[in-house]
Amino acid sequence: MKIIAVSQRIDQFKERNEIRDSLDQRLVEFVLACGYLPVVVPNRLGSLLTQWLINIKPNGIMLSGGNSLGAEPERDRTELTLIEYAYKHKLALLGICRGMQLIAHWSGAEMKKVSGHVSTTHQVRGEINRYVNSYHEMTISSCPDGFRILATSNDGEIEAIRSSILNWEGWMWHPERTRNYDALDMRRMQSIFG
Repeated sequence: MKIIAVSQRIDQFKERNEIRDSLDQRLVEFVLACGYLPVVVPNRLGSLLTQWLINIKPNGIMLSGGNSLGAEPERDRTELTLIEYAYKHKLALLGICRGMQLIAHWSGAEMKKVSGHVSTTHQVRGEINRYVNSYHEMTISSCPDGFRILATSNDGEIEAIRSSILNWEGWMWHPERTRNYDALDMRRMQSIFG
């Protein structure tokens, strides 16, 4: 079974004096349902993260959703290291929501606020045509160099991108947040990670 390294959000519980890495269990279930073994990436590895990745030997990397870019610098550093590792080792990479934003930002795209994309469902059109969920307040302002747009929303916002060179994609929707996993998301993920 192929191993997919999955990043985690950071949640702070000040009343308990705790900072926790967390991942929606539904995302773990989605990765398993697609036929892969998810291995969650701790955010506190710092300079040991590359050695951790060498030991884990992931076949691909998934950047999960949650936390705005810049809100948790430790997570930003972890995921930027994951992107660099995927780039250096030519690993497949899938960014979900914030994950797509970070891939695009790493590739030179700017971010912007968007309205009407939180806790809703809307249609996307392009190479991907369907209805998707939406939970984001930020989006990318333009498609980064070396990528193409796979889907846009009816209001013209970029909802999915794909690298023209690497086996990397980004989706602004959350495939794990559906009652039943969408077969199109599952097939698309399987085409990314092989």
